[in-house]
This record gives sequence, C-alpha cells and structure tokens, in this order.
Amino acid sequence: MSLSFELLGNDGAARRGRITTAHGTVETPAFMPLGTGGTVKAMMPKSVVETGAEILLGNTFHLMLRPGAERVAAQGGLHKFMNWPKPILTDSGGFQVMSLKELRKLDPDGVTFRSPIDGSEHRLTPERSIEIQRLLDADITMSFDECTSWPVEEAAAAASMRLSMKWAERGKRAFIERPGYGLFGIVQGSIFPALRAESTKALTAIGFDGYAVGGLAVGEGQALMFRTLDTTMPMLPANRPRYLMGVGRPADIVGAVQRGIDMFDCVLPTRGGRTAQAFTRRGELNLRNARHRDDPRPIDERCTCPACTSHSRAYLHHLIRSEEILASMLLSWHNLHYYQDIMRGLRGAIESHSLGHWIAAFASEQELGDIPPL
Repeated sequence: MSLSFELLGNDGAARRGRITTAHGTVETPAFMPLGTGGTVKAMMPKSVVETGAEILLGNTFHLMLRPGAERVAAQGGLHKFMNWPKPILTDSGGFQVMSLKELRKLDPDGVTFRSPIDGSEHRLTPERSIEIQRLLDADITMSFDECTSWPVEEAAAAASMRLSMKWAERGKRAFIERPGYGLFGIVQGSIFPALRAESTKALTAIGFDGYAVGGLAVGEGQALMFRTLDTTMPMLPANRPRYLMGVGRPADIVGAVQRGIDMFDCVLPTRGGRTAQAFTRRGELNLRNARHRDDPRPIDERCTCPACTSHSRAYLHHLIRSEEILASMLLSWHNLHYYQDIMRGLRGAIESHSLGHWIAAFASEQELGDIPPL
C-alpha cells in the first residue's frame, strides 16, 4: 500500500485519523470541496485553504472533456495547473455513467460518451480512467464503476455491482504504485445487504488503499442510507480510510461519521452559495427571501468567515437581488467554512470522547432554527 492511513482514535464506531499523501496530510473526518473542473466555483484557492479544507475533489470525466488530461499533464499536473498544492482526489467518471444515461452507451468493456459540450465521442474504460487520473496527478485515484441508479430492483443492482467489481480488478492492474499515491475501491450494491457484502468481499480480496461507499445519496433517503452504512461499515477493513461519496447535508455527514465514515464530498455548499442558500448551525437560510432585506445581523454571529464578520444579511440579500458575483463568492466561502467547522468539531469530539454530547448539541441547535431579528 502506497498511501498511509493512521487511525488516531475512536469514539464508538466514529474514527479520528490521518491520511498522508504525496502532497500532504489530511486529518479525518474530512470534507472535500468540489473542484470538479479544476476550480472550486466562486472561490480562489487560497480562500478554500482559509476555510480549513485540506483536500479537493476533481472529476475525471469533466477534465477529460475540457481541457483534456494530456493538456493538464503537460502543464505539470492538476495541482500546479489550478494552484492547489494540497492533496487531490479524483472521481473516476463512474457517477456520469449514471447521470448521463442519455449520452452514453455501456458495454462490458467500458462506456462510450457523447460530450455534453460539443457532442464529440469519448471512451472510458477502467484502464483509461486510471490513466487519466495518473495524468492529472491525483493523490487518490478512484476505481471506475457504474454508480447504480435509484430506484432499482435487486437483480439490476446485482448486475451493476458485479460489472463494477470486474472493472475494479482491471483498474487495480492498471494502477501504477507510487509513494504517496493510492487507489480506492468502491462498494456498490444499492440498499441490499447481501449485495453490499458480496461487493466488499470482492474489493478486499483485490486489495485497495481505501474503500468508498458508492450508490447512496441518489434518492433513497437518509434512513435507508444509514441502514446501508450500518450493515456495510463492519465489513470494511479498519486500517484503511472510508469514503462516502456525494454526501451530503450536515446531518447526513454527522450521522455517517457516527457510523465510521472518514471522508465526504458534496456539491451542496458551493451550489448553495451560488443560489442564495446559507448553511448554518441553526439550519438553512434562503438569503433571497424578503425577510432578510433589513436585517443587520450576520448570517451566523458565531461564524468567523468573511461573509459573517464583515457583512450583514441585508447586504447579502441586496447582492443576491442585484445578481452581483460577490454574493456567490461570500456565500460559498461561508458554506465551506461552516462545513469545515463541522469537521473540526467532529474531530475534536472524537478525540475527547465527547461525540455523543457534541451531536446532541448540534441536533438541538438545528431543531431551534433561525431566530427572527428583534
């Protein structure tokens, strides 16, 4: 194994760890902002660092289409290209196998896509996905898989999972071991415990630097997601990092950490930042709403991000209504800062064996909701 993972402590099933990569360390539990196309939308790289983020997610499919993996490699790799010297994990393109069904043809060898940009044809196989991620210089490479859609019958989920397991084996053979670089396998099987068990057994037999749980947060709801994690987590190796793909809202992350997940990514904080949505310790706010028009308070008086320390809700509401770019910048910064605050809080609570109290306080504040101004 080329990627180092140190388990520093536990509080129940929750884990406090550290991943060491070629481009630095990642303290876990960790949240990865999305840098899908080589940028975290509406954020400068140094601003992302100031939120506390230690690792970003890039996307094989989108970077393959534009500007092209070979072009990024010629510029010195994705870290240099986007001026992000810290670790990068790249999604394999497997999510697009599900999300772009109308633009792709799937066969046992791989997937042929039509570009949503210009209609050009592109081929992704397990080997090509691994090659693209190597050209991008990803610290953590993801196996190419088929992300199973929802709803799904068990037979279809089984066929999808078994195809992904064959692709995982091919990807492992194609991966070039280098110090500080690792390859993660992805557990599939939808909500069916027997399929998740079969997938986990297949992946652990192949052997990976880490293990992701895919095919969740695709519409099944929180209760089914947590139930699937409850059955899957005990089967995964304790000495390797665990990554829940595409999750999620703050309560989803907290519940998944309780169940033993170490890593997360989600589009919500930055997409919310571009659509007037602010995530706070008292729940979500829509800053477009007229009730914020004359509110002199910050989004959250305890938050130390620039949006909260320098600007009022009234000003942010004005920026949003005026369609000013600064609104997206400030709200994205706030949301990412808040997500990293959650991760800092979770890490500290696990270290001090006070996770239960931390979660109770978190849930209580969320239930209280936003307090109207006097």
